[in-house]
Amino acid sequence: MTRILPAGCLLLAIATALPAGAAEPAATQLAPLLPQMSAWRRDFHQHPELSNRETRTAKIVAEELRRMGYEVRTGIAHTGVTGVIKGGRPGPKLAIRADMDALPVSEEVELPFASKAKGEYLGKQVAVMHACGHDAHMAMTLGVAAALAKQRRDLPGEVMFIFQPAEEGAPPGEEGGAPLMVKEGVFEALRPDAIFGMHVVSTLPVGTVAVREGGAMASSDTFRIVVKGRQSHGATPWAGVDPIVTAAEIVTAAQTIVSRKLDINKEPAVVTFGIFDGGSRFNIVPERAELQGTVRAFDEDMRQQALASLRDITTHVAAAHGATVELQVPLSVDSSNPVNYNDPALTRRLRASLQAALGAEHVEEARRWTASEDFPHFGRAIEVPSVYFFVGATPPDSDPATAPGNHSPKFFLDEGALATGSTAMLQAALDYLEAGKN
Repeated sequence: MTRILPAGCLLLAIATALPAGAAEPAATQLAPLLPQMSAWRRDFHQHPELSNRETRTAKIVAEELRRMGYEVRTGIAHTGVTGVIKGGRPGPKLAIRADMDALPVSEEVELPFASKAKGEYLGKQVAVMHACGHDAHMAMTLGVAAALAKQRRDLPGEVMFIFQPAEEGAPPGEEGGAPLMVKEGVFEALRPDAIFGMHVVSTLPVGTVAVREGGAMASSDTFRIVVKGRQSHGATPWAGVDPIVTAAEIVTAAQTIVSRKLDINKEPAVVTFGIFDGGSRFNIVPERAELQGTVRAFDEDMRQQALASLRDITTHVAAAHGATVELQVPLSVDSSNPVNYNDPALTRRLRASLQAALGAEHVEEARRWTASEDFPHFGRAIEVPSVYFFVGATPPDSDPATAPGNHSPKFFLDEGALATGSTAMLQAALDYLEAGKN
């Protein structure tokens, strides 16, 4: 089995590999907290909870923040938690966000703290696993919170920690995640001047972080299209209107949206159909067929153009076949995420902090990722800049190119990532608070 690199060893390596003083402030403060971060992470990993069901997780987070001296608020967006601390000196206001939910995935990694948890998803009992690394996000962020609390008297400004439920998406029929936290007034206690976030990824080796200016992760819009025809015997299709043939042509025609309608010299985009559901018997032309899928983009205008083109294609293809359509493109406002956009000026400042904390050779230019996040809802809601960076999680003896990815039942996080991510985030926070929002 792949080994777990001790977090303390990696932190010591980071500190000693740099010029004197370069990483010492953050690394020194975090060193005594690493065993606790590992314990938090392993406990969260062993007891994962699905979106909007993070009750045990939220209780632990709230208790830890209170113990550190934070002003805590709970129950935001069902299970969300915030903690605010005021420094002893004037300065800017910063928010740092971590997500809490797990996925309906059955763990296939042999660990002494592997998940055996069960939950209910779509009416069925399922296995639950922190297959995306949110357990590590919480542990690292609690470590940063503890380090800041210890220097509260000398700390400039104020910091809010946001522990968010349902980043993976609320269950059908429910609201949740960042949009609901915003709707329920997450920033009533403190309106930050900037927001930071991070995510562990299997595509980077442990000890490495990556960040980029501009669009880091794509927007995402879920869509649902119901094609309504007229049922007939399969032997006499001319007596009906075939929704399966109509839906198939919609799927085919929609492939021209990216290849022929969008200027991909500007940014990439994706249109994917993930569900094609229609019919119940081989010799019956059914009454309806349903399509579901997703649109991804890195540019808002291209995003809206793709959605409009999908609506146009669907409507006109259906009309040509004599069918009608029920469109939900996008499915709903709450199911959509904007581009995860890193403010260029703030990103440059954060990159300098990451390089100071870890060494420039450990800070990479992040590739655009067509996955999406609801993190940008926070910054957009109050029109403040945000930055989101990535933390390598793959062990040094594994190839990131072939390592099981996030959301895989075999996703494996080297706990050295706890040292890397917390050191990077703490240094970024301290530098931002000390320098001021400008």
